[in-house]
Amino acid sequence: MSAHRVRDDAPRPAEADAFHAAIGRAATVALYDELALAPKPGLVSFVDTGSHHDMDARTFLRSLFALRRYFPRIAAQGAASADFEPLQALGMAAEERMLRATGGVNTHRGAIFTLGLLCAAAGAVRAAGLACDADRIRAALVARWGDALAARARMGLRANESHGARVARLHGLRSAGTEAALGLPTLFEHVLPALRAARRAGVDDRRARLHALFAAMAEADDTNLVHRGGIGGLHFARRQARAFLAAGGGMERDAVARAARLHERFVERRLSPGGAADLLAAACWIERVEAMPR
Repeated sequence: MSAHRVRDDAPRPAEADAFHAAIGRAATVALYDELALAPKPGLVSFVDTGSHHDMDARTFLRSLFALRRYFPRIAAQGAASADFEPLQALGMAAEERMLRATGGVNTHRGAIFTLGLLCAAAGAVRAAGLACDADRIRAALVARWGDALAARARMGLRANESHGARVARLHGLRSAGTEAALGLPTLFEHVLPALRAARRAGVDDRRARLHALFAAMAEADDTNLVHRGGIGGLHFARRQARAFLAAGGGMERDAVARAARLHERFVERRLSPGGAADLLAAACWIERVEAMPR
């Protein structure tokens, strides 16, 4: 049998295009889910700008509009290619569109990387004729691009090294690239389980997403926090998040009020857990993809 022959259970071209469009829309909607959540400590929402003075909800909406075609394209590339370089090229082009749309403000660089890889992995899973669920998406990510991501993370000092990568190396933290090479353990082992636990408990969308966000804040090596508040800012955010979860997190009826008080404290310190926000959006995306017709 030819290696290029389409499997009987693999999606036909029109069906594949529709699937790529659907998971791309799911990514855009998941980023909107994150933006719409409030209160969330230090982060931009439709209510206020959090710890930021250079962006607001309209900035994020412009960014989302600019990225709307990126996610389907990288899903299609993931279905068609096992190489990392085409994915990286699409991501870099998406960053350029984001920056043009926002006047140079970085709203979604982390999401372009993380959600882009997840969309590519979902495309690969579907191309193999399999239903997309969290386990298969994670396995495809590691199997197809884990080695390339690990090599990229090991490169050390580079002229184009991101600020987050430099901060991670300086403080011995896990960079976004290393996290991706390992199959996004914070997302799949902490944030997504927290969201699912809240769903099983029957809480509403707002509190379920707060529960997942605080799980991300409690576990992630969020270089956004280090950038704005030093390593002490990261430690402060983790302590607050773990205390919030220990007190019941989003499961408790006063979760929104407690999150609002923490929001004020984060704004006072100019802290913004942008990495945790990206992980929340990724968990919301997985929920939507798993709910799609098979």
